[in-house]
Amino acid sequence: MKSDKLRITSQRDVILDELRAAKVHPTADELYEQVRRRLPRVSLATVYRNLEWLSEQGLARKIEVGGRQKRFDGDISDHYHVRCHKCGRVADVEMDLLDGVEDRIAQCCGFTVTGHRIEFTGLCPACSNGSAC
Repeated sequence: MKSDKLRITSQRDVILDELRAAKVHPTADELYEQVRRRLPRVSLATVYRNLEWLSEQGLARKIEVGGRQKRFDGDISDHYHVRCHKCGRVADVEMDLLDGVEDRIAQCCGFTVTGHRIEFTGLCPACSNGSAC
């Protein structure tokens, strides 16, 4: 059986390209609408499968938000997110990473920390102003 561990197919390439070009953190359904413009015959299931694969390979980031659809991020650099608890919008947080937090957690809890994820929550500007997102 042939492994697809490093195989970037043309479909995966288009999906990753569209994800990286997205100004928001799209759901698979939202990204599917963009990908279909370039690949009219692609299925929603194919987009879902490939987003999962890209996330598993470290080429994209899956953002799991409580009780809502998964969102995806084409920016795999270390950064934080803020999520609107009303509409579900996710935005990047432009700030320095918390310096030394992984070392402090390791010292106090005895864990070997391999990474961390922090999500801030609040209301986006549109929801704060009562506008539609």
